[in-house]
Amino acid sequence: MSENYQTLIVKFCDPISVLDGMFDDAEAWGVSTLKGWIDNYESSRFTAIDSHTAVITSEYNMECLKDWLEKYTPITEKTEL
Repeated sequence: MSENYQTLIVKFCDPISVLDGMFDDAEAWGVSTLKGWIDNYESSRFTAIDSHTAVITSEYNMECLKDWLEKYTPITEKTEL
């Protein structure tokens, strides 16, 4: 992985499967899951590591992703690497 990539570990208050419910109108969002939404950002990837925690990597969109996550998802903990 390029050293230009940023990594964020996010632990959500709710299970990721519950957060996926915000994308029930896939036609409006263009995706059907939180993973799909983040993976849609160029150079960004979402990898769930358990029911509440995900590793997010991004080359140059991390600030936008963090802002969106903080605004629209309940976060218990986040760690930037």
